[in-house]
Amino acid sequence: MDMLRSSEMPKHVVILGAGFGGLYAARALRRAQARVTVVDRRNHHLFQPLLYQVATAAVGPSEIAAPIRSILRRQANATVVLSEARSIAPNRKVVILSHGEMRYDFLIVATGATHSYFGHDEWARYAPALKTIEDALEIRRRVLFAYEAAEVESDPQRRRDWLTFAVVGAGPTGVELAGALAEISRHTLAHDFRRIDPKQARIILVEGLPRVLPPYAPILSEKAQRQMASLGVEVRTNAHVTHIDEHGVSLGNERIPARTVLWCAGVAASPLAKSLNVPLDRAGRVLVRPDLTLPGHDDVFVVGDLAAVEKNGKLVPGVAPAAVQEGLHAARNIVRALRGEPYEPFRYIDKGSLATIGRSRAVAEIRGLKLSGFVAWISWLTIHVFFLIGFRNRFIVIINWAYSYLTFRRGARLITGPLPPHQLTSLSPNTHVPLDERTPFGPFGHQAMTAPEKLESPTQEPEKLEAFVCPV
Repeated sequence: MDMLRSSEMPKHVVILGAGFGGLYAARALRRAQARVTVVDRRNHHLFQPLLYQVATAAVGPSEIAAPIRSILRRQANATVVLSEARSIAPNRKVVILSHGEMRYDFLIVATGATHSYFGHDEWARYAPALKTIEDALEIRRRVLFAYEAAEVESDPQRRRDWLTFAVVGAGPTGVELAGALAEISRHTLAHDFRRIDPKQARIILVEGLPRVLPPYAPILSEKAQRQMASLGVEVRTNAHVTHIDEHGVSLGNERIPARTVLWCAGVAASPLAKSLNVPLDRAGRVLVRPDLTLPGHDDVFVVGDLAAVEKNGKLVPGVAPAAVQEGLHAARNIVRALRGEPYEPFRYIDKGSLATIGRSRAVAEIRGLKLSGFVAWISWLTIHVFFLIGFRNRFIVIINWAYSYLTFRRGARLITGPLPPHQLTSLSPNTHVPLDERTPFGPFGHQAMTAPEKLESPTQEPEKLEAFVCPV
């Protein structure tokens, strides 16, 4: 099926993927004398850098995503198609979609990357990664359920297992996720349970390289690790994962019992790249030419995480600012081609690297300036809010962050959808809430909170429980 062909505009630009690279390319073509078709398998643009905020219940999914049609609604030359690209035939100038074929005159491939388990795809069942809204909601479900399971678990060791969270991979996503999990346990949930003390939760960050945040300057990695330690995160470097199952993670001969394992360790390029029949790097990315075109095909551009772009002897990092620059450059070269002008090579401007570790904690490297602590956190907050699509999204996120900052609360703590079978069957067969572990009721009708191993008998003196009373 040949879709959306007309003679009104002779040149047809097809953009696969509405991430940062694809979306910014589409918007940059708004005045071009061409038809622009954006194809994505989801109907929304996702602000991936804030996915961990959804995973840790700080914001809701709709606050970091916006419908693609809404974003492009005023762009007269743009059409949006909800479909999945299965393969590309550059010699025929055709994209094979899930429901037909689409011809193009120019093609921008911006389908991004997915997670990689380094040949152990069976680990995905027990250690979800973080690339989509569905991933974030799955992580949120597992994290919140772990506390609920610990609350009703009778066996002390199994209770400790539920309260142990292992994050594999200490890049920016892993560091941000581990820091947020620590804040949840130390602040957000600290007074919400009666039989467990959430502040006793263990957050373990595992990294196979010698330091956290490997792409950053060593001094920033050191500062990041110190800030994580102040939050109570245990960092294991030079630690290689050898096995993951429903009971925990193995680091060589060391076994870490943990009911919740989260994967932030590896990424792989979209499998769509294989259909291009061109050289790929070890991560499956396309080795593009200096102008971002596909070798042998001047009408195909590859941008974002799918492109291996080398500048000054180093690969351009797979981060949002780089994808934006590549998308804009591809659009500009298409406009030049429509005018009969030659392509220009891509010039990458490093806008810096930022990673947040928690409340008022972050590290940043911006044009040689190395920042940490509160100043870096403010910089991270400002830049991320600026990149959010739409005024409404920015306003809501700022309000939610202000609320979380002032109150230590998180407003999206919902357990939704079915739980994984291995979690549902992981409670002790005799799990219950024994009457002799229930505590007297505190003020305002709320139960006094205590950890069960600290409660010696139901007749304990009231003053010994006083520190655990939590009026709400």
